[in-house]
Amino acid sequence: MAVELIYETHSISTHNEEGIASGWLPGELSERGRALAAELGERRRDDGLDAVFSSDLRRAVQTAEIAFGDAGIPLIQDRRLRECHYGELDGAPLSRLAGRRAEHIDRPWPGGQSYRDVVELTIDFLREPAEKWNGTKVLLIARSANRWALQHLLGGVPLEDLVVAPFHWRPGWTYTLPTGWNGS
Repeated sequence: MAVELIYETHSISTHNEEGIASGWLPGELSERGRALAAELGERRRDDGLDAVFSSDLRRAVQTAEIAFGDAGIPLIQDRRLRECHYGELDGAPLSRLAGRRAEHIDRPWPGGQSYRDVVELTIDFLREPAEKWNGTKVLLIARSANRWALQHLLGGVPLEDLVVAPFHWRPGWTYTLPTGWNGS
């Protein structure tokens, strides 16, 4: 058996609309983001989800609560699913970060973390569903760096390729977390 992981980005925040890199700032869903979170719930309501895991940052929690708050599915917040911590650049314009991502694969952003740090936190997180949620379908709600970590760990895509690729939204990404997966 395995765990089927469905990954969805948190819904659109006011920072997204303003071109701001939230990082570890809590963020708040915009009006459009709230509507999209409701659409996520409608789209995934009959998928047979056993649990929804989200980052503990406000924008991800809001997405999970709006989408699945009344569905009877456990909503579990986990700080290991946070977006990359841009440190001094949390809250900066995205344009200040965009061309510099490749520089921070292994080197932390000033006062923050590297993308490799996000991968390590994702490894730590994934051990739990691999052990406790085997044979189930779970949904994760987080952001770009977390999706890159999943694509790297479970899809074999080099992190160096992921951080420089343009983001194209789509309605979820599906991964298989094999039985006994421990990150090595």
